[in-house]
Amino acid sequence: MPDTVARAPLSFRTDFSSATQTAVDVLLKQQREDGHWAFELEADATIPAEYILLDHFLDTINQPLHERMAVYLRSIQEDHGGWPLFHRGDFNISASVKAYFALKCVGDSVDAPHMVRAREAILRHGGAETSNVFTRFQLALFGAAPWHAVPVMPVEIMLLPRWFPFHLAKVSYWSRTVIVPMLVLMAKKPKARNPRHVNVNELFVTPPDQVTHWPGSGTQSIYTPVFEIIDKVLRWAEPHMPENLRQKSIDKAVGWIKERLNGEDGLGAIYPAMANSVMMYDTLGYAPDHPDYAIARKSVDKLVVDTPERAYCQPCLSPVWDTGLTIHALLEANAPRAAIEKACDWLKDRQILDVVGDWADWRPGVRPGGWAFQYNNAHYPDLDDTAVVVMALDRFDRVKYREAIERGSEWVLGLQSKNGGWGAFDADNTYYYLNHIPFADHGALLDPPSADVTARCLSMLAQLGYKKDHPQVAAAIDYLRREQEKEGCWFGRWGTNYIYGTWSVMCALNAIGIDPQDRMVRHAVAWLNEKQREDGGWGEDGDSYWTDKPKGECAVSTPAQTAWALIALMAAGEADSEAVTRGIAWLKNTQKADGTWDEDYYTAVGFPRVFYLRYHGYKAFFPQWALARYDSIKSSNGAQVMWGM
Repeated sequence: MPDTVARAPLSFRTDFSSATQTAVDVLLKQQREDGHWAFELEADATIPAEYILLDHFLDTINQPLHERMAVYLRSIQEDHGGWPLFHRGDFNISASVKAYFALKCVGDSVDAPHMVRAREAILRHGGAETSNVFTRFQLALFGAAPWHAVPVMPVEIMLLPRWFPFHLAKVSYWSRTVIVPMLVLMAKKPKARNPRHVNVNELFVTPPDQVTHWPGSGTQSIYTPVFEIIDKVLRWAEPHMPENLRQKSIDKAVGWIKERLNGEDGLGAIYPAMANSVMMYDTLGYAPDHPDYAIARKSVDKLVVDTPERAYCQPCLSPVWDTGLTIHALLEANAPRAAIEKACDWLKDRQILDVVGDWADWRPGVRPGGWAFQYNNAHYPDLDDTAVVVMALDRFDRVKYREAIERGSEWVLGLQSKNGGWGAFDADNTYYYLNHIPFADHGALLDPPSADVTARCLSMLAQLGYKKDHPQVAAAIDYLRREQEKEGCWFGRWGTNYIYGTWSVMCALNAIGIDPQDRMVRHAVAWLNEKQREDGGWGEDGDSYWTDKPKGECAVSTPAQTAWALIALMAAGEADSEAVTRGIAWLKNTQKADGTWDEDYYTAVGFPRVFYLRYHGYKAFFPQWALARYDSIKSSNGAQVMWGM
């Protein structure tokens, strides 16, 4: 491995601003006893709504918990009458249908003002028949929509060879884990127990049994009519599949899930896959106390955040991501060594060294060595987390964690895609035609390389001492040059959006030694300066994922996005600029007396235009990180940032 960069000794600084110090103190107080950090991870109305519907499917109703979840759902209903995908977002038909259905299951009267407003909004936007595939699947499970409202996905998919145009290995990890139990459910076509006999007929403009055309793929292309014909053929053929072939396919699906069941952390460690596996076991007649059924159910319940006032269900847990980023923030402030070392030790123990995951389907010669996003998800480590963790361990103590660093970086190098970029979980997951099948109306079936993940991997290589002339580094730089938007920014696949992508790339370009006067860098600096808001901060909402919406803009400034913009500008040597001075002032002025910041807006994304995220930790560690970096640069009278992030 190339030599690492030089580093300053770790000792707690006393010349940092009080804003930095109080933010550090807050983070240290939130560290768990075993050394890690785990903040809440919030999505939109769909996950808590689906949790309630799951219990009504199974007849395992926990009324007090559901009532607290109903409080949460009512609290996030927007002025337009429905539910959005993110805070203050536009009406979303699918989130609104699920939220309304869940509230009706809990016991909310259809005549209650909030239900009337929601119903009117849903009907005004075309009714439940215009909702997405996953919503129509939920409706079909309850008999609220016919099964032909859902595109055909025969369970015999499990038996297809790798060369076939559709294969599980050709879609993303999240698609695989969600689809496989769905295939069994779609083959068996169960009906929810639904003990209260709740229906949502009133949400349809046209009665569901009279709808003649259900929505297909959300994107139109030359493939669309072909896939529509295939869907019609499969719909005719599916009832005639030989029973022995069907059972063989179901058995293979169940075996595939069992191998990846992942203990109490659940299939894929994401809610939709976990919930589908629970319903699958129930449909197949497993007893609730069967070990596989019981652990699958436990994984779902582990996601619930429950307080006396309200409750909701998280889409997944983010301890590795939270801990890795918090370490970077604290290292920037040279916080007490003992706390950081405890966190690094916890991360080291989470490294996946023995399980060869699905990523090996396309990179069979690569040794495992990555980290997952969650507590455990051994089949699905990801490149973003791995790069962040490797950089944290290297920055803290390269000697102590040498073996973990080398295995991690080896795995990252092995997962680079042919175009020079990195995806989140797999290499070369670029079968774009699959985004046009009717089932893929969410447009997130695949995991292609992205600028933000590529930048993180490049940052890691740079911090470890790799140079610009290394073939894989050069390919990554070329990829990022090609991916720069005409405005000067970069797309943010996993954070909102162009501010996040630009932060990620600017850090990588600085770390690998791209001249700050490079045209690519200056173009990005100009874009960030242009997007700074009058109050000195930066903000961007989820609308920017639609091509006809502005990039890098929001009604308010947010702490996390302001921090990203500031760190990006400082990476480009702009620490003394007016833009950075104003941004730092905004962070200090909006910090509360207890050292924290408020941030209601969602600043992350699961699937663009479909599913958004609010990391509760972002408002804590990113502003502290930016303040500490600014303090460090100013106190040292230097402009160079020494690290990959």
